[in-house]
Amino acid sequence: MARTEPTSSDHVRPVPDVEPRGVVPEDPAPGNVVAAFFDVDNTIIRGASSFHLAIGLYKREFFRVRDLLFASVQQLRYVLVGEDNDQIGSVRDRALLVIKGHSVAEVTAIGEEVYEQALVSRIFPGTRKILDAHLAAGHEVWLITAAPVEIGALIAQRLGATGALGSVAEHVDGIYTGRLVGELMHRESKVDGARELAQRRGIDLAASYAYGDSANDIPLLSTVGFPCAINPEPRLRRHASEHGWPMREFRGKRRIAKRSLKTASWAGAAWMLGLVARSLSRAIRGR
Repeated sequence: MARTEPTSSDHVRPVPDVEPRGVVPEDPAPGNVVAAFFDVDNTIIRGASSFHLAIGLYKREFFRVRDLLFASVQQLRYVLVGEDNDQIGSVRDRALLVIKGHSVAEVTAIGEEVYEQALVSRIFPGTRKILDAHLAAGHEVWLITAAPVEIGALIAQRLGATGALGSVAEHVDGIYTGRLVGELMHRESKVDGARELAQRRGIDLAASYAYGDSANDIPLLSTVGFPCAINPEPRLRRHASEHGWPMREFRGKRRIAKRSLKTASWAGAAWMLGLVARSLSRAIRGR
């Protein structure tokens, strides 16, 4: 049977999900399923989704000023130079400690607010168009991200995607323990998740699509028949060029993007310093 291609003028390519690493619906009927796998940060959403969740948690006094400062610095690094393995590990460890002792329901509710207040306005229209084209073509669409699975699942639900794979924080009786279940959903773990999902749901990876922005997404992109780099950082751009992978840039003209990036970076730094100053002022007055 012929495979239906997406009809968007922006060529298409996405990525999958599997228990207990993600949120999955009931298994489809056996057959050759085409899927589209999407990374989230800087692919669907500008910047790091976990940073905006951190801001929401800070406003609710989950952690201290120095933790917010750390999150702000990591966001700035991420926007300027892309992902870094040491950075991701450090962010992971701090994030697990931040939510330790809090309930899943509480963090999920905060995630809902963060999506409405910050994330929805940062979705790249170009990526959304590709995602919608996959859905219109009858493909399964899976988000796959190193961010908490609660965030991935929320974004997937709001975008009408099939499901999401993400990093899973352990919880007992609905309370986070501060430990991770399995590995961070990153690099080869994304490949493992995609393959596991493909086996369960009858997905034909050779006929499927994957989208990502970072060199850390290369293993996943290499696993499917139709990889595509979206808003690629330099290392992925070089790899995609060498292997003839299509690339899509949704951050605007490069000169404008670079100027906007500097403006956003300085504005973000100023905002963060102002927030820190106000917090310190309140702390001093409270003594």
